[in-house]
Amino acid sequence: MGLNHTPSADRIHIGIFGKRNAGKSSVINAITGQSLAIVSSIKGTTTDPVIKAMELLPLGPVVMIDTPGLDDEGSLGAMRIRKAYQVLNKTDIAVLVVDGTEGMTKEDDAILKRIQAKKIPYVIVMNKLDLTGQDGACKDIGTQNQDAARTIWVSSQNGTHIKELKELIAAQVKVEDQTHQIVGDLLHSGDFVVLVIPIDSAAPKGRLILPQQQTIRDVLESGAASIVVRESELAATLQKLGTRPKLVITDSQVFEQVAKEAPDDISLTSFSILFSRYKGNLEMQVEGAKKLDTLQNGDTVLISEGCTHHRQCDDIGTVKMPKWILAHTKKEIKFKTTSGTEFPDDLSDYALIIHCGGCMLNEREMKYRLQCAQDQGVAMTNYGTAIAHMKGILERSVAVFEKDEMRMINENINRDNS
Repeated sequence: MGLNHTPSADRIHIGIFGKRNAGKSSVINAITGQSLAIVSSIKGTTTDPVIKAMELLPLGPVVMIDTPGLDDEGSLGAMRIRKAYQVLNKTDIAVLVVDGTEGMTKEDDAILKRIQAKKIPYVIVMNKLDLTGQDGACKDIGTQNQDAARTIWVSSQNGTHIKELKELIAAQVKVEDQTHQIVGDLLHSGDFVVLVIPIDSAAPKGRLILPQQQTIRDVLESGAASIVVRESELAATLQKLGTRPKLVITDSQVFEQVAKEAPDDISLTSFSILFSRYKGNLEMQVEGAKKLDTLQNGDTVLISEGCTHHRQCDDIGTVKMPKWILAHTKKEIKFKTTSGTEFPDDLSDYALIIHCGGCMLNEREMKYRLQCAQDQGVAMTNYGTAIAHMKGILERSVAVFEKDEMRMINENINRDNS
């Protein structure tokens, strides 16, 4: 995705669910006004989740996800149904498409209960109004009373009530969900920030990685200025500025060097820690970093990344992080890595999970992974938090966050150090 497009991870994810031939793909095409999904009378045309980033008024940038039918059959069908349910982990708004000629079925009820259990905002779409011979206003559809305001009859075939459907979907988005900031809430107009970005063999040729791009944009939106330097130019840049920056944000890989060169009276944090706060649960991940001090011989650490990329010889996830952990623990630790959509359901084999910043995952999926770890009693942290802990600079790295929970974290860090 280019610099002129909203990253998929920051788009509202709309998951479309329903039985085979309920008209999921037809509804997507009607909503978007495009032929995004294949429409066929043959059951099971959609065999894998189909993901499409686009603009959808009145919402704006969204990701539409068409899922396999919930009544698919056979062993392969069961795998497809499981994939459909997995999409819930990244769904911000669920759209349940029901065949209006049949009404709610057990498959529809099952997915609706899961949607409600996960507290996902949802809309129930009674499709095929054109085939019912009614206007849909009084037809018994089998939904509960509390779902009446979320239910709408449409015809994807002739476009009836599609505009109203889009407005109903948009109404599920809370205003506060659209004002989330990476770093802007820490800044004021006129502040300036120094961003330290290494350019090495692992850096993408000719571009900045997504967290760096997004942070720069967030700084600009706050009315502050950003100065971008490599770690080799940081000390000289700070001397030339003459005025202390409000904040130094660094790539986690050079955390230790930057901490030494940035005076203690300058606030310091990392891109990874900012994204932990932006998309996840920073307090939980700061607590999780403490597990690095109690790992034992034979323990397994899962290093998980939210994207897939070509790994370089000095890759942080597979090379640098294990090296730092072994040096810190002085134990015989085993490592396993996952990337992209791969995240284990069963985490019992792991003593600790270290996750990337999650720039390619939306907030709901990142929080789902954290919740999985918490539910199974497995400590979880992220790259920046783990590195700051191992380098002894975690307290300084979270001090910029003035929330009560961050002050409590610092008190815990101080108590543990004493």
